[in-house]
Amino acid sequence: MASLASHEYYRDDMKQMPPLRSIAQTLCLDKRVRKVTAAEAYALAKSQHDVMDTDLPVYPPAAKRLGLPEGATVLNNCHGRIVGRTAKARRFYSRMDAVERRKVEADLREAVYAMQRYPLIKADAILGLDTDLMIKATIVATEDDAVNVFNWLANFTPYEELAEVYAKSARLPIPDILVVGFNHWQTTDPYYHNEGGSQLALVDEDANVIFNLGMRYFGERKKGTLTLAWTSGMRLRMAACHGGIKEIDFSACKDAAAKEKGKRSIAFFGLSGTGKSSHTNSPDNGGTLPEGFTKVVLHDDAFQIDCEGKVCRVWEPTLFDKTDSRPLGHPDWRYMISTMNLALTEADGKILPLGQDVRNPNGRALIDRDLLGAYVNRCAFPDIMVWLMKDTCLPPVVRFADKALGVAMGASLMTRRNLAENVSEDELKKLVFEPFANPFRVYELWKDVDAFLHVFKAGAVGYAFNSVGFWKSSDRDLRKIPLSTSLTLQTALLLDQLAWEDWDMLPGAQLPTRESVDRLLPGYTDAYDPANVENRDRYAETLKDRFHQRRVFLQNSDLHNQPELLMALVNALMARA
Repeated sequence: MASLASHEYYRDDMKQMPPLRSIAQTLCLDKRVRKVTAAEAYALAKSQHDVMDTDLPVYPPAAKRLGLPEGATVLNNCHGRIVGRTAKARRFYSRMDAVERRKVEADLREAVYAMQRYPLIKADAILGLDTDLMIKATIVATEDDAVNVFNWLANFTPYEELAEVYAKSARLPIPDILVVGFNHWQTTDPYYHNEGGSQLALVDEDANVIFNLGMRYFGERKKGTLTLAWTSGMRLRMAACHGGIKEIDFSACKDAAAKEKGKRSIAFFGLSGTGKSSHTNSPDNGGTLPEGFTKVVLHDDAFQIDCEGKVCRVWEPTLFDKTDSRPLGHPDWRYMISTMNLALTEADGKILPLGQDVRNPNGRALIDRDLLGAYVNRCAFPDIMVWLMKDTCLPPVVRFADKALGVAMGASLMTRRNLAENVSEDELKKLVFEPFANPFRVYELWKDVDAFLHVFKAGAVGYAFNSVGFWKSSDRDLRKIPLSTSLTLQTALLLDQLAWEDWDMLPGAQLPTRESVDRLLPGYTDAYDPANVENRDRYAETLKDRFHQRRVFLQNSDLHNQPELLMALVNALMARA
């Protein structure tokens, strides 16, 4: 077996089992909780009041994998006010003092007591598709939340599908993951988040347990489970990655310069809306990849980097993507398994899910990984690491010659909030920091910094892509950065087509030379060279302020407990006019 059941993990001293795990496990083992398969969860979901059946077929290979009946159609689950993740609802048990823990434990027991008034179901899944990194997980929910159980099984892998492989997989010193979801929970206690409705995501990463109370949105189940998987990987000294990665093989290219590059892997880290999936999933980088290349994708959202084994491993067999750029008739619809918060429309006598965020922001779908074309469950260690930034002071591409600067930029990754998150309008306007583009980190930041420093020392080279627009005359008056430009730059990195020169405003960083970049993108330097911006004094002042904000952010983090790491990063973030 891979991960360990509670009895096996705590067998030397059962008193060491944490309270939250004990509460979750007791619920899981209640004989009244009915175990369901993906097909049974699908059948139950069809009768939910908030689930609509459509005439769009579930992607047949996925339907077969999940054991769905022939002709199964995509279910669309619609919510109310909240159609995204709610970071403010998260509470971390490991960070609480003794008094707070006693309060939360009592409130949780009361919530589970109320939950047991409902018919309950549970299901088992396997997280991870590489035999060296597999973890068993169990979800418990009310019967009228079967759609989230089905989606969870579809997003990961039903246990039965990989049971034999799992039994032969590497044994890991990690406890199984337990997930509890109870949508009917309500509270008036001001300790808990109550904007748009009572919500609590209670995490105990040490016990590998999460409770989603009052949370209908499937993304909470998915990312909560992934949070525990990523953290488990970190315990095994693997870097946790909220990003996408692909491997390009140029060895069959006719072009000799491309052919000699052999295989190159490239990873992208960014929040929703930064282009992470677009860069990872693009079939040919907008036509810029040379004839004869082949490509495999590991995943576009979540993986783990093993520095010792020099490989990357995937957690999920599906994609959980926005549908805002997928109109009716888009070829991606054939790969659909399930949809969330989409409008419905009637076309040619069929009821179909309608993307493009017509009903509300952040419409989503679970999509089979076949959409990516060729894919793998493990791939090569990344040659190239790209931070996708929303910082208007950065040109479209920056190279980090200084490893400490590369890690520092990832640790202080600057972005803006987006409609995938349940935040206020004021929050949407603010610049924020999201280290390594991973809002689901539950352990200390310095551990991520140390892990990614190992990645860079092991040979990866760091870059930043600006995905929001570059300063023209102000922070609001921007030069657009088309996706086609970024995809061309991606290919240039893979093929080493750019020459680099030091950026005088940021020691340790480099920009492409005019000759090398304008050959690929005519007019690039005139448009995006920081030396050519209008209102240059204001630009320099804003640039220095952005890097000052980065330094302050890191200085106010738990990195102060690791002074050598902190000083290396802070000293690297010294922009100058």
